[in-house]
Amino acid sequence: DAFVVDHVGLPNFILINENASLAQKYDNKCVAEQNSVDIAWNILMDKEYEDLRRCIYADEHELQRFRQLMVNLVLATDIFDKDMRSIRINRWNKAFHEDEATIENSNRKATIVMEYIIQASDVAHCMQHFTIYRRYNERLFSELYTAFRLGHLRTDPSLGWFEGEKGFLDNY
Repeated sequence: DAFVVDHVGLPNFILINENASLAQKYDNKCVAEQNSVDIAWNILMDKEYEDLRRCIYADEHELQRFRQLMVNLVLATDIFDKDMRSIRINRWNKAFHEDEATIENSNRKATIVMEYIIQASDVAHCMQHFTIYRRYNERLFSELYTAFRLGHLRTDPSLGWFEGEKGFLDNY
């Protein structure tokens, strides 16, 4: 997730193991993503962006809805958190398998669809031309190999890279 605000080049499982205060702050869940949301939100709330905020929302209700949507969409990029995946599946089932004609359910449907669109875009490089796939995987590999060289990863990512890629494509 190189697009994440304040991304330090380490996956969440390493942040949880090595950055106890940050991991505790976010209850060991979607640590990088929640940190990014907090930083971005604080920047957006700066007086300098008052005009932009007026374009995004008109009242407190829209502000709360925008915040909820932003949090859900950014957290959706953590595709490896099994608990979040389960929550997302349950919300999908509730949104699309119950005949609730309410604004709340309509919002739930819209949010969950956007979350899956965000997830698809997060891994879309896998389904594009091989040069695009390679470019993004080289970046990910470089990030992980740097983490390995700096002692954050115990295993050299090059040792199981091919099998890992096959597993990702087969199981995602």
